[in-house]
Amino acid sequence: MVTTVSAMSTNELFATDRQDPPHFGAERRMLDGWMDFHRDTLLRKCQGLTRDQLRLRSCEPSALTLHGLIRHMAEVEAWFNNDRVDGEIAPIFYSKERPNDDFDALAGASIDDDVATYRRSVERSRSFAARTPDLDTVCGTSRSGEDITLRWIYLHMIEEYARHNGHADLLRERIDGATGD
Repeated sequence: MVTTVSAMSTNELFATDRQDPPHFGAERRMLDGWMDFHRDTLLRKCQGLTRDQLRLRSCEPSALTLHGLIRHMAEVEAWFNNDRVDGEIAPIFYSKERPNDDFDALAGASIDDDVATYRRSVERSRSFAARTPDLDTVCGTSRSGEDITLRWIYLHMIEEYARHNGHADLLRERIDGATGD
C-alpha cells in the first residue's frame, strides 16, 4: 500500500461530536450512548497529533500505536456484525498467516485511509444494530458453542473500547503529555 499525503489536519480527520452517555433511559439507549462515547473518545485521543506521532510505539517490544488501535478497532467493529445475521466479512488488515497486522503492518499504511475504513466499519455496525431491535437476537456462536446475543456483543464492544481507550490514554500521554477524556 502506498502512503497518501493528506492536506487534512488530524483535528479534521479525527473530528467527533462526542456526547456524554446517558445517565438514565432504556437499555438500548444506554448501550448505544456508551458505544458512541467510546468510539468518539478513541478518535479524540488522536486529534492534533502528526501522522508520525500516531505511529509512535508505546514501548519496546510492544507494537502498540494509536494508528494500530484505529486499525484494530476497525476490525473489531467489522466483527460486531460479522455473523450469521449480516454475513461474514473478511479480515481488513490481518490474515490467518499474519494475525497481528492490524497493529504491526503500518509501513506504507495511510492513516487517512485507515480512519475512513474505521468510520465505515462503525457505520456498518450502527446500521446492523438499528435493524436488529431485539437485544436477545442470536448473532453468532462462541468457540465453546454458546449463543452470542446482540446484548453480549454490545457489552463486549464497550469492554473492548474501554480497555483500548485506556491504552490510548497512555500512548497520548507518552507522546505529548495530554491526559483526560
